[in-house]
Amino acid sequence: MRYQKAKNVLPPELLKEIQKYIQGESIYIPKPLHKKAGWGMKSGARHKLSQRNEEIRASYSMGKTIDELSEEYFLAHETIRKIIYTK
Repeated sequence: MRYQKAKNVLPPELLKEIQKYIQGESIYIPKPLHKKAGWGMKSGARHKLSQRNEEIRASYSMGKTIDELSEEYFLAHETIRKIIYTK
Protein backbone atom coordinates (compact mmCIF):
# COMPACT_ATOMS: atom_id res chain seq x y z
CA MET A 1 0.00 0.00 0.00
CA ARG A 2 1.47 3.32 -1.08
CA TYR A 3 0.64 6.54 0.71
CA GLN A 4 -0.51 9.47 -1.39
CA LYS A 5 -0.50 13.11 -0.40
CA ALA A 6 -4.11 14.20 -0.17
CA LYS A 7 -3.38 17.57 -1.79
CA ASN A 8 -2.06 15.72 -4.86
CA VAL A 9 -5.12 13.51 -5.39
CA LEU A 10 -8.13 15.30 -3.91
CA PRO A 11 -9.84 18.46 -5.12
CA PRO A 12 -9.22 21.43 -2.77
CA GLU A 13 -12.89 21.64 -1.72
CA LEU A 14 -12.94 17.98 -0.69
CA LEU A 15 -9.63 18.31 1.15
CA LYS A 16 -11.04 21.25 3.17
CA GLU A 17 -14.14 19.21 4.02
CA ILE A 18 -12.05 16.24 5.20
CA GLN A 19 -9.87 18.59 7.29
CA LYS A 20 -12.96 19.40 9.36
CA TYR A 21 -12.80 15.83 10.67
CA ILE A 22 -9.12 14.89 10.65
CA GLN A 23 -5.84 16.82 10.19
CA GLY A 24 -2.24 15.66 10.00
CA GLU A 25 -3.03 11.96 10.45
CA SER A 26 -3.11 8.97 8.16
CA ILE A 27 -6.48 7.77 6.96
CA TYR A 28 -7.27 4.61 4.98
CA ILE A 29 -9.88 4.87 2.24
CA PRO A 30 -11.06 1.37 1.28
CA LYS A 31 -11.95 0.26 -2.23
CA PRO A 32 -15.65 -0.01 -3.06
CA LEU A 33 -16.97 -3.51 -2.43
CA HIS A 34 -17.55 -4.19 -6.12
CA LYS A 35 -13.85 -3.57 -6.84
CA LYS A 36 -12.46 -5.85 -4.15
CA ALA A 37 -11.01 -9.14 -5.32
CA GLY A 38 -12.61 -12.18 -3.74
CA TRP A 39 -10.78 -14.58 -1.47
CA GLY A 40 -7.99 -16.40 -3.29
CA MET A 41 -8.39 -14.50 -6.56
CA LYS A 42 -5.00 -12.78 -6.53
CA SER A 43 -3.02 -15.72 -5.17
CA GLY A 44 -4.71 -18.34 -7.32
CA ALA A 45 -5.79 -20.36 -4.27
CA ARG A 46 -9.45 -20.33 -5.31
CA HIS A 47 -8.58 -21.76 -8.73
CA LYS A 48 -6.36 -24.47 -7.21
CA LEU A 49 -9.12 -25.55 -4.82
CA SER A 50 -11.65 -25.65 -7.64
CA GLN A 51 -9.31 -27.84 -9.68
CA ARG A 52 -8.71 -30.14 -6.71
CA ASN A 53 -12.44 -30.45 -6.08
CA GLU A 54 -13.10 -31.31 -9.74
CA GLU A 55 -10.42 -34.00 -9.55
CA ILE A 56 -12.05 -35.42 -6.43
CA ARG A 57 -15.49 -35.49 -8.12
CA ALA A 58 -14.04 -37.14 -11.23
CA SER A 59 -12.17 -39.76 -9.19
CA TYR A 60 -15.30 -40.53 -7.19
CA SER A 61 -17.40 -40.91 -10.34
CA MET A 62 -14.75 -43.32 -11.70
CA GLY A 63 -15.12 -45.56 -8.66
CA LYS A 64 -12.78 -44.35 -5.92
CA THR A 65 -14.24 -44.55 -2.45
CA ILE A 66 -14.56 -41.73 0.04
CA ASP A 67 -11.98 -43.50 2.22
CA GLU A 68 -9.48 -43.61 -0.65
CA LEU A 69 -10.06 -39.97 -1.55
CA SER A 70 -9.75 -38.93 2.09
CA GLU A 71 -6.34 -40.58 2.34
CA GLU A 72 -5.15 -39.36 -1.06
CA TYR A 73 -6.06 -35.69 -0.47
CA PHE A 74 -5.51 -35.64 3.32
CA LEU A 75 -9.06 -34.43 3.93
CA ALA A 76 -11.70 -35.53 6.41
CA HIS A 77 -14.41 -37.88 5.19
CA GLU A 78 -17.03 -35.18 5.76
CA THR A 79 -15.05 -32.72 3.63
CA ILE A 80 -14.86 -35.24 0.78
CA ARG A 81 -18.63 -35.82 1.06
CA LYS A 82 -19.29 -32.06 0.89
CA ILE A 83 -17.11 -31.74 -2.21
CA ILE A 84 -18.76 -34.70 -3.93
CA TYR A 85 -22.38 -33.87 -3.13
CA THR A 86 -22.31 -30.08 -3.64
CA LYS A 87 -21.50 -28.15 -6.77
